[in-house]
Amino acid sequence: MKENIYHLIDEQRDALLEMADFIHDNPEYDGEEVQASALLTDYLKKNGFEVQLGLGSWSTAFRAVWHHGQGGPRIGLLCEYDALPGMGHACAHHLQGPSICGAAVALKNAGIGENFSIVVYGTPAEETRSAKVSLQSEGFFSDIDVALMMHGGPDTCVDIKSMALTNYTVVFKGISAHAALAPEKGRSALDALLLSFQGVEFMREHVRDDVRMHYTVSQLPGPVNVVPDHAVGSFSLRSYSTEVLAEVCKRFEQLIHGAAMMADVTCEITQTKALMGKIPALRLNELVMENAKACNAPGLAPAREKTGSTDFGNIMHQLPGCCIRVKFVPAGTSSHSQTFVECGKNEDAHLAILAGAKTLAGTAMDIITVPDLLQEIRADFEAGRARV
Repeated sequence: MKENIYHLIDEQRDALLEMADFIHDNPEYDGEEVQASALLTDYLKKNGFEVQLGLGSWSTAFRAVWHHGQGGPRIGLLCEYDALPGMGHACAHHLQGPSICGAAVALKNAGIGENFSIVVYGTPAEETRSAKVSLQSEGFFSDIDVALMMHGGPDTCVDIKSMALTNYTVVFKGISAHAALAPEKGRSALDALLLSFQGVEFMREHVRDDVRMHYTVSQLPGPVNVVPDHAVGSFSLRSYSTEVLAEVCKRFEQLIHGAAMMADVTCEITQTKALMGKIPALRLNELVMENAKACNAPGLAPAREKTGSTDFGNIMHQLPGCCIRVKFVPAGTSSHSQTFVECGKNEDAHLAILAGAKTLAGTAMDIITVPDLLQEIRADFEAGRARV
């Protein structure tokens, strides 16, 4: 049956590659992915899926569903299609939607006898505002048992975990005064910002090894001879444990209040992004890599032990998930690079679309047809919580 699945994907080749090349050549950003979402949803509609375009607060998010019978595994296939502002598709998101569509249509038409559902989610703005987070809070993704994604990369592999992340913008407000003639009348917001930076450095000694803390000045404070009454900083905190990061964030917020008190100014703390870390789904990872090998995906490599942060982590914090990264650029190439853009329409990129679709469709078929496999994946996922 998997050879049939592969054949059904290969039959879609021209349409899938045409969609990918169009999305590559017409990059859209930050929730404005109008052409990409329309292209993908039109294709799914044409192939018999029930499509909803516009989910929650995101007009370019979509959900496409096809049911075979009643009950059975609910296979979630997720895709991104936003580009990087100023860089185009330097993270290869243009490959994802066509690959996911290819897998979904092939599964629908494969003649599988068991009951199952396919739920395709289109998720915009991953690079900027992390739409999966708000979509999840608005009730989406509760209708799937597993979440599968595809991503282009320098190797074909899976990830074990990702970093939870919380970003803050901090505004300190003081009192302006002439720095030479009346310094005693001023209260420096910049002093508070600098104290907060120093506080983070002292805090760095007393956090777990995997915690990362970064900061920068977001706005220039003004002329040297004026006590700054306004200072803005950006902070980014990370850990591979969502629970550990929550405690670090609590301490960080206390630190900011302390810096404000020392400088005798006020502060405003705004959390601008919060991403959870992935719960490892090792059994699902193993299954995905078995299917990548079965369809002769290029550049097979060991799982990545550590990765950065992604809104897919919020999904994988709640249910088993896996993203197969498929090789299309030279090994060692960094994502968010010009090489990703330049290779985005070459033969390797086109092959990655098909290999990703075959890998995920084969994985889904196993989950649907192999008795108790979904329960095994769920049990491993629950055990994975203790490994974070």
